[in-house]
Amino acid sequence: MTTREDATTGTGRRGVVVAIDGPSGSGKSTVSRRVAERLGLAYLDTGAMYRAATWWALHRGVPLTDVEAVAALVRRMPLVMGVDPRDPSVHVDGHDVGGAIRETAISAAVSAVATNLGVRAELGRRQREEIAAQAVPTSFSGGRGVVAEGRDITTVIAPDADVRLLLTASEEARLARRAREVHGTDDAAAVAATRDQVVRRDADDSTVSQFLVASDGVVTVDSSELDLDQTVQAVLDVVARVADVHA
Repeated sequence: MTTREDATTGTGRRGVVVAIDGPSGSGKSTVSRRVAERLGLAYLDTGAMYRAATWWALHRGVPLTDVEAVAALVRRMPLVMGVDPRDPSVHVDGHDVGGAIRETAISAAVSAVATNLGVRAELGRRQREEIAAQAVPTSFSGGRGVVAEGRDITTVIAPDADVRLLLTASEEARLARRAREVHGTDDAAAVAATRDQVVRRDADDSTVSQFLVASDGVVTVDSSELDLDQTVQAVLDVVARVADVHA
């Protein structure tokens, strides 16, 4: 990887931060992982942090409707995020929950936690710490930086990121992608079964987060007509143009 001078390591300069936001089913996670791997950066899936918090609350028997109790629980949550883009991991209290947090039950419940303002404040604090940690030479990235993706990344969590990008796609494309991911097919039945996860969650989350329209200074990449490789290249092109960081 070649980078601009202030993204190099060993001189006290910070690493590069690439922040990627967007609606459900836009491909944020897969694209962000590929981009991070190509650039030799860490990868932070902030959405997985909300899923982990949801799993933790359910595991501990705390009703998601009890917003104060959930927020208090999350403030004490022993969460460890693995930031290797080739093998990202999520551990809570020593449990590997990487698979469990992708189950339908968590997908159906996560909005209740993601819209909890106390939870958002705590996880936002942790996300900033994770991003800042990748500027340190002893970090996973060796101080080179991080690709962080998820709600609020471009506006609230990392508004000063070197690259801020909104990855979007048409509702039709997003539903089809999520249906293939969850059900292995994008036929009418699979799309219908997936609609609630995508459309309702976006509607719920949009009450506390702006991720459907790019804010000032945020570059939009529309992947509706692009395959995965083309989308990854489009994002890499933006990073190269905006931050002079190249794969």
